[in-house]
Amino acid sequence: MFKFLFRRFVSLIPVIFIISLMLFGLFKSMPGDPVKLMIPPGIKSEVQRQALYDAKVQQLGLDKSLPEQYVRWIGNTLTGDFGISTSFNKPVVEVIEQPLKNSIKLNVFVVILSFMISIPVGIMSAVKRHSLFDSFWQVFSLVGLSMPVFFIGLLMIFTLAINLRWLPAGGMPFKLNGDFINDTLQWARYMTLPIITLTIGNLAGTIRYVRNAMIEVISKDFIRTARSKGLSEKVVIYSHAFRNALIPVVTLVAGSLVGLFGGAAITESIFAWNGIGYVLIQALNTRDYMVVLTMNIFYAVLSLSANIIMDIGYAIVDPRVKLK
Repeated sequence: MFKFLFRRFVSLIPVIFIISLMLFGLFKSMPGDPVKLMIPPGIKSEVQRQALYDAKVQQLGLDKSLPEQYVRWIGNTLTGDFGISTSFNKPVVEVIEQPLKNSIKLNVFVVILSFMISIPVGIMSAVKRHSLFDSFWQVFSLVGLSMPVFFIGLLMIFTLAINLRWLPAGGMPFKLNGDFINDTLQWARYMTLPIITLTIGNLAGTIRYVRNAMIEVISKDFIRTARSKGLSEKVVIYSHAFRNALIPVVTLVAGSLVGLFGGAAITESIFAWNGIGYVLIQALNTRDYMVVLTMNIFYAVLSLSANIIMDIGYAIVDPRVKLK
């Protein structure tokens, strides 16, 4: 196990190096001058503007050659210094810290709810294939896959926020006074609509994924053998069939880790949720390249780490898979 993990982490080094080169090259080929965005608009004197511009260029190391800039950027990144945000004029770490926490809070509930609903529903749909229960969830999944997430979000806002006035249409909690119960209720009110929207979007594909995996396993010979031995249907389904259907589920769980930290840009924008996806869209609109560059390298490392977790999960649920 440890030898496998060590080899995998070592193999990630050249991959991350190539990805960082590509991202840095794209960053440098983008139009516009981010340094000009950092100069306060109140400075009218051209001499002062040029002096401040030259100082910022020297501070950011943009007066160096491209190889030197790349080495400096990699060195700073490894030490946790991700540069200065041009739109906020403060370190990137401070810009993304709170939005990242907000996205994690939101997506933790979404991932838990999605799997708590989709796994049992997918199993029951496979077991009761072509029944009314299965037909309902098949229609639900088709509708969910057909509708874009922003439409689901707007529908939730129109129904629950505007018409019924049960929940706020968007934004973040603002009446926080340190009281745990009151603060929790405030967070729940503002998180409910985004959570419902993202959960519905995730459920559609996940239910079909689990259902198809279970149908394939149920048709295997070893399931018929287990039934012929007189084992109860519950034991056959949950002890034999589901364990063998866990491999595609592991793929979903590992993939959800990226979404856990990646945020949901469209949903966060619709509900004005100060998450990392919302910040990333703002950074793209304002050409805040250091934030964009930092988030892209973060997503790349996160995706590569999810692949390692996926391999470990395969070995845990399937004894035939060996970590060699």
